[in-house]
Amino acid sequence: MNRVALESAKDPAAIELRMQERDTLVPKKRGAMQVEVTKKVFTVEEYYRMGEVGIIGPEERTELIEGEIITMSPPGNRHIGACNRANTLFTEALGRRVIVSVQNPLLLDEHNEPQPDIIVLKPIPDFYASRRATPKDASLVIEVAVSSLAFDRKVKLPHYARCGVPEVWIEDLNHDLLLVFRDPSGSEYKTSLALRKGEKVSPVAFPETVFNVGDLLG
Repeated sequence: MNRVALESAKDPAAIELRMQERDTLVPKKRGAMQVEVTKKVFTVEEYYRMGEVGIIGPEERTELIEGEIITMSPPGNRHIGACNRANTLFTEALGRRVIVSVQNPLLLDEHNEPQPDIIVLKPIPDFYASRRATPKDASLVIEVAVSSLAFDRKVKLPHYARCGVPEVWIEDLNHDLLLVFRDPSGSEYKTSLALRKGEKVSPVAFPETVFNVGDLLG
């Protein structure tokens, strides 16, 4: 982004004007009629600035996907429990060899910053206080799906693959499945597994560390 754009991004009024300027007419068909809808596309920098000036409230749970601000549903008890289990299991198993980041952003590119439920990060001395975590820092991403399975698989997963996240696990709590995706190639993963309770799984980055699928799913 150039200097003028950076300066304008600091002013709330300029942000609103920029939102209007960035409106793109996207034709869509409804039956025999063609209608026009507007789609606003934001950069990660603009997204954060909107939070700083109060356009996005601190209490709102959001993530930036394909330049769109996505509001996440409040987590239910099963979702919270699954995140707590994964956090505990990975921390106990791997200790200071990793940083287990819970529901924090992962900067993929200029227009994508999802907020996975768990990111198993490579450790750095300041615990990512000076910069945002990126795919090169991530050994594993875990998404917990209760109502978000389709979105996690069809929307977020291709972005993780495209940006080089080496492994993604999706905990499908409704079907008691652990979906494992490995070997990113383009916008997909060449290897996928569906594991059930009673089976075991090891992260690619830590093959000597074995988890019981049932312990993860609860």
